[in-house]
Order: sequence, then C-alpha cells, then structure tokens
Amino acid sequence: MLDIKFIRENQDVVIKALKERAIALNLDSLIDCDKERRKVLQELDELRSKKNLANSRISKILKEKKDPQEEIKSMKEIAALIDNLGPRAKELEDSINNLLLTIPNVPHASIPRGDASCNKIVRLWGDKVSFDFKPLDHIEICAHLGLIDFSRASKITGSNFLLFRGVGARLERALFNFMLDLHTKKHGYTEVFP
Repeated sequence: MLDIKFIRENQDVVIKALKERAIALNLDSLIDCDKERRKVLQELDELRSKKNLANSRISKILKEKKDPQEEIKSMKEIAALIDNLGPRAKELEDSINNLLLTIPNVPHASIPRGDASCNKIVRLWGDKVSFDFKPLDHIEICAHLGLIDFSRASKITGSNFLLFRGVGARLERALFNFMLDLHTKKHGYTEVFP
C-alpha cells in the first residue's frame, strides 16, 4: 500500500504510473479525504490544547480558592467538541485506508508501460514443451479448482489482486509457514510480528 504522504507529494507521478499500467483511477476523492482528515486533526489538536489550558486555569483558580464554574463550563464545551470530532477523524482515516487499498504500487522504471500485452520476455530456461492439447495457465487452473476468487477480490481491493479460498488459502498459509520455519530454523532469522 502506498503512503498517503507519498501520494500527496507525488500526485503527478502516481497518476502517470496508473495511466502507464492502464488503470483508470481517480485520486481526487482520496486527496479530498486526506485534506479533510488533516483539517479535522488540526482542529482536534487545537481543541486539546485549549482543554489543557482550561484545565491548568481551573487548577490555578482552585488554588486561589475561587469559583471555577465558568472555566469548567468552557472546558466541558471543548470536551464536547472533541467528542464530536473524534469519530469523524476515525471515519476519514478508515475511508483513506480503504481508498489506498485500491491503488497499486508505482512500478519500477524498468517495467514495460501498458497492459499485460506489453510485457517482454527477459529470458527463457529449458526446452519448450509441446502439448497435443491446449494447456491451462495457472490462473485457469486456480479458478477451475476454486483456489482463487477473482471476482470477489476485484470487488474488495480492485484489479490485479487475489483472494485465496478454501484449499488455496490453506496452501498459501502453508507456504508462509514453510518459509518462516526454513528461515528461522536453518538460516538464523528471528521472526518478528507487528
């Protein structure tokens, strides 16, 4: 997933990369959500600062043995504003994360531009096998065996992503576990999980 700061600062680069990958995606809603989220976060910071100042003033007034009711009322109003803005900030954060999941990575400069037909063969290995039937590619095999659900994956994350199902999900998990076991037990790596 691309960082929102990278997209914000390099919007032209991301748009160009999407066009070169033949992906039609509008970044305006993401940028608008990000602007609003940053505005809400700034308001929250200012309100929290005001609340802290009010709290300090209340402490000072209490030490002077005066009535702090006016300051307490002011602090409660600020706290109510904070309580109203907090969920909006969370909602915007969730929207941004969902939109970010639909944006593919910016391809390396060495990657051919365009759709899959523009890909080039870098090297071949071994003899080419000839079949007396039309062989299925890995995508067709996975779809036929029900290992991968492409239609649901595209609804959830956009194009060019996979959703493993059933035995396919178990196989993917087994491969993860195999690689973790191999590298932690035989190559001295330490497993880390956030």
